[in-house]
Amino acid sequence: MFISNAYAQTAGAADPGLMGNLTTFAPLILMFVVMYFLMIRPQQKRQKELKTMMDALAKGDEVITVGGMLGRVTKVTDTYVTVEVSAGTEVVVQKNAVTALLPKGTLKSL
Repeated sequence: MFISNAYAQTAGAADPGLMGNLTTFAPLILMFVVMYFLMIRPQQKRQKELKTMMDALAKGDEVITVGGMLGRVTKVTDTYVTVEVSAGTEVVVQKNAVTALLPKGTLKSL
């Protein structure tokens, strides 16, 4: 008596179409674009700069290694670099252990 009858809905939902599907995936696409410009692209640029720096290493360059050692390059091979840390002390490191090239004369000023 006091409870009304509940009937199931017979009409199906309308098809959202192409624009409905696009708006569903728009946040996902936007998030990927933002991640690309904020994370992936700068990392690729940095890797490219490091590779060109490693290829350009030459005898006499002043460098910093990953461990923080400063020195002058005395010998360069395909995969290794010999760095003179102090007078008469040379260390052999891998090329990818060199993180930065210093301007000429930096070691004299230290």
